[in-house]
Amino acid sequence: MMWPSSQASKILTLLLFIVVIYCLYMDTFLFLRIQNYKLDIFDQVDNSTQESSTRTSRTQLNYEDVVWIPCSVNPLCHPTVKSLMVDHVNHYIYGPLCSLLDIGLGISERILFITPNMISIFHVFIACVGAKLLTCQSLVARRIAVVLFQMRMFLDDLDGHVARERKHIKGERSEVGTLGYWVDGLCDLLGVVAMMLGILIYLKNNPPRRGYKGTPVSTLPYHQLKEINSNEDIEKENVEIGISYKTKVTFQRIAQVIGLFSGQMLLSSLAWNRYIDLYQDILENSTEYDVLRRESTFRSGIFFSATSLWRIVNPHSYLHLLSLSVFCDKTWPFLRTVHYAGYGCLVITVAISEYLVQNIRTSVITGNDV
Repeated sequence: MMWPSSQASKILTLLLFIVVIYCLYMDTFLFLRIQNYKLDIFDQVDNSTQESSTRTSRTQLNYEDVVWIPCSVNPLCHPTVKSLMVDHVNHYIYGPLCSLLDIGLGISERILFITPNMISIFHVFIACVGAKLLTCQSLVARRIAVVLFQMRMFLDDLDGHVARERKHIKGERSEVGTLGYWVDGLCDLLGVVAMMLGILIYLKNNPPRRGYKGTPVSTLPYHQLKEINSNEDIEKENVEIGISYKTKVTFQRIAQVIGLFSGQMLLSSLAWNRYIDLYQDILENSTEYDVLRRESTFRSGIFFSATSLWRIVNPHSYLHLLSLSVFCDKTWPFLRTVHYAGYGCLVITVAISEYLVQNIRTSVITGNDV
């Protein structure tokens, strides 16, 4: 028996509320972690003195002593620029689950023939299967597709986790320019394209309807009426204020909305990766600036707030919200709501980030606080 969309919406609303509370709770502890413990500065490994290396090791040991969740699965242990900008679901849920799966199966240490690139390619295959299910009229099939796309995003986290474990890199970090970086990016792109094509085909075959309450047929747009030949194309309902006409949304309009939403994800992905790269270069990879100044900037509330915006306005967050709307059978209302509004949020986030980058460069050079 199919799970009604109204019931699914209620249950998922409760689940979403729990997840939001959990993420806010974790964000609070992440901020406290940054304020009270030294951060991992990647150039300390090769360019530090023995004293600073000992200090770093001692700091990490002390942190492990005061938390009951081991650092192997604790997303708060090794804060990095990227960890502050990764969406909440991937950072606080999928990340620890990837660590647990890796510990259980020993992918990083024992199953060496499984490479991160193989995992990336495999989740493209899952995305293709999910895209096919998204085209089905059955809501159950589309919900299965949502589960498959969430599995794809989990595997997208897993490939990065395995790559970092085999290179002994602690914390989230983008290795810009490497083969794995480009393979991962390409596979992510293919997965997103598959999902959007599946939704496009479904909406083309099952176009949503646009209502005109109490409006005479003669006043409706001609292009909405010229091909109406049956009751399936136009519905008439008796309402208190007159007749309600419902016409199909044109495929051109559907393609326009999906195209604008896809454009948001593309621009968000490009900008998100750009600022991760910039922040990493200034705060984690640069040897020309004082470590203490970089740590002071990293710990600032302004930097934490600015990076938190990217937790919301990034392509992974878009996909989680889109998956939720598909599961609740609210795909078209969601796309119609955000296909313009999302650009405004993205522009604001980029403007704040660009301003912050300039301030951070000044801060780490002069020593002034951000």
